[in-house]
Amino acid sequence: MAEPIRVLLADDEPMYLGAIRLLVDADPGVEVVAAAGTGREACELAARHRPHVAVLDVRMPDLDGIDATRRITALPDAPKVLVLTTFDLDGVVYETLRAGASGFLLKDVPPHRLLDAIRTVAAGEALLAPTVTRRLIADFLRSPAPPRVRRPLDRVTPREREVLRLITRGLSNTEIEQALHLSRHTVKTHIGHLMAKLAARDRAQLVIAGYEAGLADT
Repeated sequence: MAEPIRVLLADDEPMYLGAIRLLVDADPGVEVVAAAGTGREACELAARHRPHVAVLDVRMPDLDGIDATRRITALPDAPKVLVLTTFDLDGVVYETLRAGASGFLLKDVPPHRLLDAIRTVAAGEALLAPTVTRRLIADFLRSPAPPRVRRPLDRVTPREREVLRLITRGLSNTEIEQALHLSRHTVKTHIGHLMAKLAARDRAQLVIAGYEAGLADT
């Protein structure tokens, strides 16, 4: 039997924290190894228990979810971070992803969606719907001083740059295949090369790299 996904939970609402702990522990493929009530405690427990996934509320005392995400993803063998919030705010999503989160989910999702999200980020995939990505791009383009290149694209080939541009614009792999007339295998190969060249852990980080390289408005 495969090892259960080790999960750290962090939320400052005891009732909600208890409820999601019961939900997660009821799944034989997932195991809660620690629970925290503040962002700082979440960082300490992440370092101590080495979970595969940290599920963090974005608004916590002592240290908010964004700063906690930044610290947790800087740990050796860092867990993936899934951020929960009651507000679907684009600015929060963008800052959360820049901090290193692999996923973003509203607190009112059905229970099975939370478990699916944990499995998704544990497998190294990003949890960011194209609709959210597209709203982020619109907000990014409206900002008076959008960030520019932080990671150079000089090692990226013209075709890889085109794939990155479409990822940044929120297209799925299937949509990229159709737009560029490429096979599924070729698209996946280009994405793998981009992740290696841009030191991106998942698709969410590729979106941020594309934003910061100015590809969202091309």
